[in-house]
Amino acid sequence: MGQVKNRENKIEAFVRLMEIMEDLRAGCPWDMKQTWESLRHLTIEEVYELGDAILDDDAQEVKKELGDILLHLVFYAKIAEESKGFDLADALNHVCEKLIHRHPHIYGDVEVANEEEVKSNWERLKLKEGSKGVLAGVPQSLPAMVKAQRIQEKARGVGFDWDESQQVWDKVKEEMEEFHQACESKDEQNKMDELGDVLFSIINYARFVGLNPEEALERTNKKFIRRFQFMEGKMKEQNLNWDQMNLESLDVFWSQAKKEGL
Repeated sequence: MGQVKNRENKIEAFVRLMEIMEDLRAGCPWDMKQTWESLRHLTIEEVYELGDAILDDDAQEVKKELGDILLHLVFYAKIAEESKGFDLADALNHVCEKLIHRHPHIYGDVEVANEEEVKSNWERLKLKEGSKGVLAGVPQSLPAMVKAQRIQEKARGVGFDWDESQQVWDKVKEEMEEFHQACESKDEQNKMDELGDVLFSIINYARFVGLNPEEALERTNKKFIRRFQFMEGKMKEQNLNWDQMNLESLDVFWSQAKKEGL
C-alpha cells in the first residue's frame, strides 16, 4: 500500500510540474519567448551544477538540481508539442521501448554473466537498430576528456580493448617517453600530438582499472581551490601580499591546509 501511495505522489508531483509549465508558456513573457536553442546553454549549466552537487555529496543540492533539470526536460517537450513535433508521452514511451529492447536479459531470455556483457550487448543492439557506427553516438560537443572516455568505452563494447591492465600501463609509459622526446624538438604540432596521446592513454588506463578520470580531475581541482583559498586567507590574516611571498613560504601555508584535511 505504501509503495502505491509513493508512486501516486510522484505522479502527482510530475503532473503538477507539467501544469505549471502550461501556465508559464501561456502567461510569462520570458517563458513564452524561449526556444530549444535559447535553453540549451542553460541546460548545460544545470547539468554541471548537478555534477558539482554529486561530487560534494550534497543530497539537498542534488535534489534541487534534479528538479531544475526535470523542468528543462518538460520545457523542451512542451515546445515540441506546440509545434506538433512530439509530446512528453512520445519521448517517455520512446525511451521505455529502447530500454526494454536493449535489456533482453531482463525482458527476454538472454543470459549475461556480468556488467561488461550488458554493455557489449547494448552496443551490438544499437548497431542492429541502424546506428551509423560504433562511435556515432558520442556527442561532438562533449568535453575532450569525457569524449575520450566514451570513445574508449564504446570501442570496448565491441571487443576492441586490451586484455590486461599492464598492457595499458605499458602503453602509457610508451606515450610519455614519446612526448618527452617530442618536447626536446621544435616541432610544436608533434608536441601537441604526443601530449594528446599521453592524455588519451592515461584516460584509457583509468577506465581500465575502474576509475572515472573526469571525476578524479574535478576532485583535484576542488582540492586545489580549497587549499589555495586557505593560503590566501592566511596571507590576509598576516597582512601579506603576493610580492612578499616566495614558493618556500607559500608551501608552509599549503602544508597547513593539507594537515587540516583540505
